[in-house]
Order: sequence, then C-alpha cells, then structure tokens
Amino acid sequence: MKNWKQVFKYLPILFLIWFMAHTIFITIDGLHDNGKSADVAVILGSKVNEDGTLSERLEKRLECGLNLYRNKRVKKIIVSGGFGKEGFYEGDKMKEFLVANKVPDAAIIVDNLGNNTRATTENVTKLRDSLHFKSIIVVSQYFHITRTKMLFKKRDFQNVNGVSPNYFEFKDVYSLLREFVGYYTQ
Repeated sequence: MKNWKQVFKYLPILFLIWFMAHTIFITIDGLHDNGKSADVAVILGSKVNEDGTLSERLEKRLECGLNLYRNKRVKKIIVSGGFGKEGFYEGDKMKEFLVANKVPDAAIIVDNLGNNTRATTENVTKLRDSLHFKSIIVVSQYFHITRTKMLFKKRDFQNVNGVSPNYFEFKDVYSLLREFVGYYTQ
C-alpha cells in the first residue's frame, strides 16, 4: 500500500514534466521552418469577423501561405475552413484574400468542409490523387503544426512540413493546453 501512495504522490509531478516537455517540443517544432518546398500549402482556417473581414490570426496565416507561393516553395494552395457562426465560409474568404493578392484562381483549391483539423486532413487526403501531390506544407499557428502534421502522417503523407506566421497572442496559452489534449485524443 505504501508503494501506491508514493506512485500517486509523484503522478502530478510526472504529468507536469510530460506536459512541459510536450509543450516545448510542439513550440519548437511549430516555430521551425526548414525552408523546404512542397507541392501544396494547406492553410487551415480561423475566424472570419462578422463584417466579413478576416481575423488578424487568419490574415497572418494567409500572408504566410502567400509568401510560400511567391517564393516558389509551393505550386498550389489549399485553403480549408468551415462555415462560421458569423455567416461566412472560411475557405471562400481565404481565397478572396489570395486572389486579391495576385494568386491565380487556378492555383487555389477551396475546402469549405474543413470544420476542424481532422476534417481538413481527411478532405485534403481525398484530393491527393486527383491533384497529384505528394508533399505538403501545413500553415497554421505554431502550436497547431505538430498535431496537424501527425494527422497527415497517419493518412500516409510522408513529406509533411509546417510553417507558422510570426503572430502571437495571449490566447496561445489556452491553445497550448488544448493542443496537448488534442494531440493524444486524435
């Protein structure tokens, strides 16, 4: 009985160490851009404001993807998001931004059914054969990159990298907690 008490005594400490190590890993992984190119960038959606403008977080993701395209690191861009409570399809609004920034319509694929990360990875996987791509650069916030890459790798994408915008907000603290849980429950 004494041994079990010791185990339970150290469980919170072990959990904290595990959480901190995981958080450090996903932060480093999410902030690291290895400079590689890919067939497509997959930009994950985020909030569109009630007036139809993009949230700053979403705009920064799109700017990041735009830079990948302009620097010829990707040939096409897949924008993925769902229908928000604000009344807009994120994918359509993301495409509008890219077209306004001189990305050709033919280089943009819209997924308006990417309501969450899992749905995005499933939808993009369905496009793989028809669009003939094998490599992906995931574009999202730094804390979201590791889990998204893991979900793509579970769908047999071996060449998956990530790039995140240089954009941080206080909400990231909550998001890091959510990503810890999300990583192990996917």
